[in-house]
Amino acid sequence: MGQPHLRWKNLNSARFCHLKLLLFWPVFGLLFSFVERVGITNSYHIVSCALDGRIPFCEYFLVPYLFWFIFLIGMLLYTLFFEVPTFKRFMKYIIITYSITILIYFVYPTAQDLRPAAFARDDPFTRFLTWFYAFDTNTNVCPSIHVVGSLAVMFAAWNSGRFHTVGWRIVFGAAAALICVSTVFLKQHSVIDIAAALLLCLAVYPFVYGNKAKSARPVTRVTR
Repeated sequence: MGQPHLRWKNLNSARFCHLKLLLFWPVFGLLFSFVERVGITNSYHIVSCALDGRIPFCEYFLVPYLFWFIFLIGMLLYTLFFEVPTFKRFMKYIIITYSITILIYFVYPTAQDLRPAAFARDDPFTRFLTWFYAFDTNTNVCPSIHVVGSLAVMFAAWNSGRFHTVGWRIVFGAAAALICVSTVFLKQHSVIDIAAALLLCLAVYPFVYGNKAKSARPVTRVTR
């Protein structure tokens, strides 16, 4: 008997049930758009600390900041097609952390006032940021979605069958760190937003991975 084809009625089958996890993305997108565009309050808690003022603005960090989208979508597609168990854990981690983040945005609305009033240089990076600042509001910043998503990808890679080696761990760790740092150099986030995201990610990690990650990796047989 052949394998079932991907049809709506087969989404409950063992082969395709994991695809239902993708339904989280449109739900999250609608909630995020609502809290960003419609808003739930006119009173936001301003997030900042003394360290923010010591970090200079640098438009070149736009490159790792935008790489975040490739980082996240790339891991999503790779695990979806090639490592389904990793995809399930990755999506579970995303669902928990992103849901908590949205709940925080509703319960404790935050904003930042760190963006430069004018740019010292006129180049493609600052011109893009002029548009991006107008498109992306400076509200709902703590914890940082950019940081949460970056660590979600890093943890998924570290606990995957292909990327759990030391070399790949360094690559994904460095990429995640660079993306996180880019948020403060572009004045998109405060250091506090990064710290809050790190605490959230570390708190959720044991519930999704813990000791189960090791058992999910492929076992290499040794032939004598």
